[in-house]
Amino acid sequence: MTAALAAVRLAEVLHFGRRRNASDVHLRCGVPPLVRVDGLLEAMSAPPLTEEEIEAIALAVLPDRSELERCGDVTVLYEAPQIGRVRVHGYETELGIAFAMRLLASQTPALESLGLPPAVSSLCALSKGLVLIAGPTGSGKSTLLASMIDAVNRRYAKHIVTIEDPVEYRHHPVKSLVNQRSIGSDVATFSSAVLGALRSDPDVILIGELRDAATMHAALTAAETGHLVLSTLHTGDAAQTIDRVVGAFGGDVQDQIRIQLAQTLAGVVSTRLLPRAEGTGRVCAVEVLLVNDAVRHIIRDGKTHQIGNVISTGRQFGMQTLESHVSELVARGDVAPEALRAVPA
Repeated sequence: MTAALAAVRLAEVLHFGRRRNASDVHLRCGVPPLVRVDGLLEAMSAPPLTEEEIEAIALAVLPDRSELERCGDVTVLYEAPQIGRVRVHGYETELGIAFAMRLLASQTPALESLGLPPAVSSLCALSKGLVLIAGPTGSGKSTLLASMIDAVNRRYAKHIVTIEDPVEYRHHPVKSLVNQRSIGSDVATFSSAVLGALRSDPDVILIGELRDAATMHAALTAAETGHLVLSTLHTGDAAQTIDRVVGAFGGDVQDQIRIQLAQTLAGVVSTRLLPRAEGTGRVCAVEVLLVNDAVRHIIRDGKTHQIGNVISTGRQFGMQTLESHVSELVARGDVAPEALRAVPA
């Protein structure tokens, strides 16, 4: 199969994914293409992909096979004609190359359209501090982060620098100046990009993900020096998020990290995507922690097991538990009562 024919076959699969409002497309030899719709995988009514087809698709979407061969996986952006931007993750398996393709939205959803509590919007108005979006893979973290940047862009005259791997949502200047940098093509690492961003007169810095201690330290430094820093972590709730940041560092510096985190952390929003009651689409439910003096003491003292109680009793400050938000969504008829069983105890 030629690269041209592979591009045609790939376009058919991606068009199918768009029509089904899929978030992701999965390709591997020996099975038909699969799409993820509302969190569930479903196979296309198509013949299994052959090894030749997968290799041809690799030629069509990967500008350079060397990184895949060297590292075993690679992530790139693919501009699919008449479909839009696709984040392509290629990785080696025992059966050859496999692909996970994220179908990126053509427009960033407005923050107001997500149906989140006002406290989330209020975090966009901060002039400094660290705001973390937490949640498992596929819980809407990247979309929420992009919507928050879009809100800042539309409301305030700021200099926003985003550091992503790769850039997923494109932000065009409205009231703010927005500069977006991609790991690999524009800068080598998250941590070096954050330190570089500090020299570009930023007001807001978006870090796609806090992957390691070096990036976490850079994020804390940026927030400590008077910038608003937004990022994500693959954690379940606010308490786990705080523990993950502290635990990324050696025991000899953890006390200092707790002090820095207590001084800089402004809020943690933990996300889940739940099926809509009518069966089509999903709704974002969130836990919200807003850092006050009580939370700062808890962080400094390493008593994160008390965070849940602070959130439960902090509703008048704009905080909410995930369970309370899901209960509201059930009461409004947005999600089915069974959704409460998906909420961690």
